[in-house]
Amino acid sequence: MAFNVLIPARLASTRLPNKPLADIAGLPMVVRVAERAALSGAAEVVVAADDDAIVEACRANGVQVVLTRKDHPSGSDRLAEACEQLGWDGDVRVVNVQGDEPLIEPALIDACAALLDERPDCVMSTVAHRIDELQDFVNPNVVKVVLDAAGRALYFSRACIPWWRDGNAAAAVTALPEPAPLRHVGLYGYRAGFLRRFPQLAPALLERTESLEQLRVLWHGERIAVHVSDRKPGIGVDTAEDLARVRALFA
Repeated sequence: MAFNVLIPARLASTRLPNKPLADIAGLPMVVRVAERAALSGAAEVVVAADDDAIVEACRANGVQVVLTRKDHPSGSDRLAEACEQLGWDGDVRVVNVQGDEPLIEPALIDACAALLDERPDCVMSTVAHRIDELQDFVNPNVVKVVLDAAGRALYFSRACIPWWRDGNAAAAVTALPEPAPLRHVGLYGYRAGFLRRFPQLAPALLERTESLEQLRVLWHGERIAVHVSDRKPGIGVDTAEDLARVRALFA
């Protein structure tokens, strides 16, 4: 089935100010993300911006963009407004590519869209990858996910999950658990109709605690299908150190 890509881009960032406009080899990061998304099978790639500076940067580089409100509490709320502006009907497939993933693998975008069609029991689809390095398991910027037997998300967390029954949370983690933990990759597939319904769902207490908007979906009893990829995803940009690593790779 055909699908579109939406890229939420918010200028304010507590960890890395003006992140969407950060220069990567001569282009703003949000433009680099759009370039990668355009290599997928998406029919359209659109940035959902919250500031005129992002709009200008996108238009200057031939990237389709819409300007949304600044006060959205989450990226999904921003995308809901974008769907309204773009006039996409409820059955349109939409993949949310985070605006800080300039090395996102286009094949993962396609897999996320395909899973949405394969799993009518789920209102969303997303992607995960096996964690092989201890430093990623203990890093709160690396979001973890645990699944049920049918490949649906049970919970997302910044904490180390799953956790050993006899593990001491106060002690340093020295080994990875079995089965291998999964890193959540910030890709989401939805139908536009659910995206429009999402802002009407009350924010979840767990969502606020973890600062993870996908927990709102689970909190309200909906299901998220998870594609477990064999490919390790590219570096996402959360910090200045991440940005330096990405710039070095482009250089």
